[in-house]
Amino acid sequence: MLEIENLHKSFGALTVSHDISLSVGAGQCHAVIGPNGAGKTTLIHQISGVLRQDKGRVALDGKDVSALSVWERVQAGLGRTFQITSVLPSFSVLENVATAVQAKNGSSLRFLAAAAREAALNDIAQDILTRVGLGARSGQQAADLSHGELRLLELAIALAGEPKCLLLDEPMAGLGRTESVALIDLLRTLREELPMLLVEHDMDAVFQLADDLSVLVDGQIVARGTPDEVRQNPKARAAYLGEGSG
Repeated sequence: MLEIENLHKSFGALTVSHDISLSVGAGQCHAVIGPNGAGKTTLIHQISGVLRQDKGRVALDGKDVSALSVWERVQAGLGRTFQITSVLPSFSVLENVATAVQAKNGSSLRFLAAAAREAALNDIAQDILTRVGLGARSGQQAADLSHGELRLLELAIALAGEPKCLLLDEPMAGLGRTESVALIDLLRTLREELPMLLVEHDMDAVFQLADDLSVLVDGQIVARGTPDEVRQNPKARAAYLGEGSG
């Protein structure tokens, strides 16, 4: 569903992505792990179109999207959550999601805040909120949500775009243990129908969700395999899992 071929990005003499290749198949979760500064978010930026690669290719569902803008990639079916929560805090929870539904469906754009007053958008948005566990909070202002609830709202906004593949940039960041467990359960359910590329520091979440792992260090993939294979890989242990390479 998502195929990355030889992505390369440099800023002057600094190479931040060095010929990165990976793929995500239907019904799969592929996780990218690595230390801070490894280039994980830079990789997500290139896949989503925020940052243009110097060379390489991004394909979604067999279509080359490498030259498309962020919005065009969203329209093609690429959804994304962010490392830092990005919602409209002055809008209600329902309005945030209804606006995303509105944008995807090309509905009337008279006023963004009016989106949730359109019955069809309202119904779709409410269904999505119920699915992520925020159905009872739809009338709440987004600014009043807890950090964990904001993460769920951001996921709901991404789902409103009807993605074919979902990019998750550290969704567990800042969550408590109970919130993390609930989000892992939700993502495990979503994974059955929605391929995911997951960037995450929470190794418990990674090993529960991922079918395949890529270990990124200094802009290069140094190890790849199933969770069990990565656990046993000396390069992966030395680079990221906190063990000696012996």
